[in-house]
Amino acid sequence: GLSSKTLTFNMYVLLYTILAGLAILPLFLYLRNPYFTQELRYTVTCILLGLRINRIKRSKPFYSMLDCFLDKVKKHPNKQFIVFEKSSYTYRDVDKQSNKLARALSQHASVKEGDTVALFMGNEPMYVFIWLALAKLGCTAALLNYNIRSKSLLISRILSHACSVCVPHSPPPELRGAVEEVLPTLREQSVRVFVLGEEEEKCVTEGVNTLSSSRIQQASDQPLDAQLRSKVTLKSPALYIYTSGTTGLPKAAVITQERLYMASSMQAISGVASDDVIYIYLPLYHTAGFMMGLTGAIERGNTVVLRRKFSASNFWDDCRKHKVTVIQYIGEIMRYLCNSPKKDNDRHHKVRLALGNGLRADTWSEFLQRFGDIRVCECYGATEGNVGFINYIGKVGAIGKEHFLHKANFSYVLIQYDTEREEPVKDSRGFCIKVPKGETGLLVAKITAQAPFSGYANNQQQTDRKKLRDVFVKGDLYFNSGDLLRIDHEGFVYFMDRIGDTFRWKGENVATTEVTEHLIMVECIEEANVYGVKIPGHEGRVGMATIKLKDDMEFDSKATLEHVKTSLPSYARPRFIRIQNSLAVTGTFKHMKVKLAEEGFNPAMMQDRLYYLEDSKGYIPMTQEMYHSISDGKIHL
Repeated sequence: GLSSKTLTFNMYVLLYTILAGLAILPLFLYLRNPYFTQELRYTVTCILLGLRINRIKRSKPFYSMLDCFLDKVKKHPNKQFIVFEKSSYTYRDVDKQSNKLARALSQHASVKEGDTVALFMGNEPMYVFIWLALAKLGCTAALLNYNIRSKSLLISRILSHACSVCVPHSPPPELRGAVEEVLPTLREQSVRVFVLGEEEEKCVTEGVNTLSSSRIQQASDQPLDAQLRSKVTLKSPALYIYTSGTTGLPKAAVITQERLYMASSMQAISGVASDDVIYIYLPLYHTAGFMMGLTGAIERGNTVVLRRKFSASNFWDDCRKHKVTVIQYIGEIMRYLCNSPKKDNDRHHKVRLALGNGLRADTWSEFLQRFGDIRVCECYGATEGNVGFINYIGKVGAIGKEHFLHKANFSYVLIQYDTEREEPVKDSRGFCIKVPKGETGLLVAKITAQAPFSGYANNQQQTDRKKLRDVFVKGDLYFNSGDLLRIDHEGFVYFMDRIGDTFRWKGENVATTEVTEHLIMVECIEEANVYGVKIPGHEGRVGMATIKLKDDMEFDSKATLEHVKTSLPSYARPRFIRIQNSLAVTGTFKHMKVKLAEEGFNPAMMQDRLYYLEDSKGYIPMTQEMYHSISDGKIHL
């Protein structure tokens, strides 16, 4: 047999071989998958989060986001929860204030379990107090966009069937005016309007009630009986949140208690911890500000620095003053920050994470270069949607990355879409066709118990429009996202365009986002909004851009022409360019296209400067005579 020395030597060789193998294993895994570490961390986070959400789903009685907040009150009552202007409120302060408000609403406004109460106010602590108060009474809050007026306001209110509308103490004149404008109709429908915190004698508008500060402060701040909300379940509506209205009038998306939990977990997935300080300036009436921001902070138990609205000039000063570690962004916000004047202390801050959506690749790179090593966590998802993505790797330009756990829980696919007919392409059997990897397609997600689609409040027609039936087999049902995406061979997901924003010209698809990205590379152009306009006697729509010039710069028609000629095919080049002092955006900083497309390229419809791309001369000032020649077909495009 072998001697003991030989056996010992062989054991050492074996041990060293194993250790050497373990040492080079990370290198091997990295070479096979350079994202292995991030993938592993994300997988562990998702498993732990999934287990917690499953426990919540099975809990009896139901464990709501309100219960989560109350647990945080018990855990750290004296921790700062909301910092706002010169005031700050601990978790206990917010709990007691919401108890007072709940009692005042119950006693003086007859608000009871099952009611829907619309909030028509801007960002302030009262917004949080009243939402929690309503949750303690078993009510649903309808979060109204305070920028909407008259018809949109009425539609928003009607869609959610609110029984009351709450307006803040001393509302801005335009806010109060918007409510007073629709008061007669609200009265007809027995909707009561309450001004919070205003004394009775100061309120002289007929049909407007008050819930005075004295009545609120006289109410008890002791906990309310949980029986007041005993009928609330996982599937109960927690909120109504309105779509931004970029493509028409706002629709009230039903946010169930389950959906609220799922969206609130985004901070946890992104790596936000309880000791983080998050800066919320996005409107609380929107998904990003309320669910990913506010309730996400409650789920984590962290501190919220709340601001009335975004200010590029105060942004970093606020972050430094309050030691902010996490920021949110949406739409054009990051571009506004990059366009602000450079300062020596641009990198002097504690921000480590930026969480949001709608960040263009060029701005992403510029933001990191200027403001330092901030981890950007780009997400994708619609307020009413049943599928979303998150770019947990941090690859510049991607809105997400595929993951095996995500695929196991959400059945989504990209399908071929005909932008001219505005419908999915079907095969000979009448079913949809999946696009190959690397190609652009319409995102659809199967509607299941795991991935439900709750639709829009009291609007079956719009709800049905978002559903696709018989997609791959008879009887199946999918959610139509309305977004064109592309998934590359590594599994990174890229946003290409909205269905309504992509248009066809000369038989080719034109993606507005791509044209926009090229236009803003022109030296004189700060912002661009690209859309298609109809031309009499022509199929499809021709490209048009409304632009904002950089300060102290004139429109350089020659440079613009040279850039679009070298970077865009002829069919994608904007034929008309309109110059405005500022571009209209929604409350969530998305460009508004509908009104611009309706106004088209008729100089008589606008005061703005307008240019036309003439093949031989480049961009030249547009005249009324040219407009008539194009409309009459004398000038061929």
